[in-house]
Amino acid sequence: MIKTNLLTDHIKKHAVPFSNTNELNPLIQKASHAKYVLLGEASHGTSEFYTIRSDITKQLIQEHQFDFIAVEGDWPACYEVNRYIKGMAPEYSSAEDVLKKSFNRWPSWMWANREIVDLIEWLHKYNQTEAERKIGFYGIDVYSLWESMEAIVHYLESIKSPDLEKALQAIECFEPYHRKPEKYGISAAFYGEDCMNEVMELLSTIKENKKAYDQDPEANLNMNINAIATMNAEHYYHTMVTNDNESWNIRDRHMVEALQHISKFYGTSSKGIVWEHNTHIGDARAKDMAREGMINVGQLTRETYGENNVYAIGFGTYEGTVIAGTSWGASAEIMSVPKGARGSWEEAIHNAGAYNQYLMFTEENKVLFSSVIGHRAIGVVYHPELEHRGNYVPSRLSERYDAFIHIDKTSALSPL
Repeated sequence: MIKTNLLTDHIKKHAVPFSNTNELNPLIQKASHAKYVLLGEASHGTSEFYTIRSDITKQLIQEHQFDFIAVEGDWPACYEVNRYIKGMAPEYSSAEDVLKKSFNRWPSWMWANREIVDLIEWLHKYNQTEAERKIGFYGIDVYSLWESMEAIVHYLESIKSPDLEKALQAIECFEPYHRKPEKYGISAAFYGEDCMNEVMELLSTIKENKKAYDQDPEANLNMNINAIATMNAEHYYHTMVTNDNESWNIRDRHMVEALQHISKFYGTSSKGIVWEHNTHIGDARAKDMAREGMINVGQLTRETYGENNVYAIGFGTYEGTVIAGTSWGASAEIMSVPKGARGSWEEAIHNAGAYNQYLMFTEENKVLFSSVIGHRAIGVVYHPELEHRGNYVPSRLSERYDAFIHIDKTSALSPL
């Protein structure tokens, strides 16, 4: 492992201080050449991660012709945002309105927050100036089993499709589990009582009759992704009670599959911006996940599209506050983020300068930042007093990301 004082010297030499996002232009210019720009976050509850990603996103759209944003969120809820920003949802009066009404699954504050309102309103106004090239906003996570099935049923009803019966059979199979994924997972994994056949038949029917849905390409995309989400969510919940690592892999493979379908919808030359946690966008091969047989979006996109077509930007902080819950489903709380642990990347960057700064990794300097050092990751469930036991992921920073943005002191997100 590299000596701490030597690492600090390397950071001082290669990091660039910044006080506002206009000073991130060199990083944004470099990222703009990729097909996918992956924007991470060390937590889902930090204000600055959202606002800085918003500024980067706006610039990539305005100046570098990026076509869509794909986020770590449920497809059905995010699709309502997509409808709003494209002027297809007169039932919503504002960005705040669509966010409040669409994001109901815990943790709703990941997307129903004040920081994201500005970006959604900006996208809405931007799309009004575009006759054909309207920017999209989509959720590529896998959790929306029941919501995706309901969306399929609603669409098939609206067009009076003969495929409706298959969709109703699938949703009926899941009814006894009362929208409780863990209940379905236990039943499927331990008692062999699953709905896999119903889901596969629905997906097969939709694929066979896909020409019937081609009249409205956006609605067709919506139904196809909901069908894929239904299939992969069933697989995810089926697996999660017996194999946590494999359920993670199912989730991240689904994200990349959804990303492929969105890209196809926008055309072969389309470019996308992905918002997800560092644990998803930072290459799994550069941390301890690889030893456990786990993959993620960062690894899969690099392998699929080539490293030159993917630019991953990690985010981190030395200290501050964050929004999180003490358990799954608990009320959101403002919690303190302790100072970066001794020997961590967060501490090393802070010691190089107690200010905001970014690192861009190149072939020339990558080796200087390739030591395996702890890197903080905060989830939606968080216990600051216990973070030394499991919130630091051994990482080779320059192999995990193409660039890293450090915000020295951060503040909690503002839920709506």
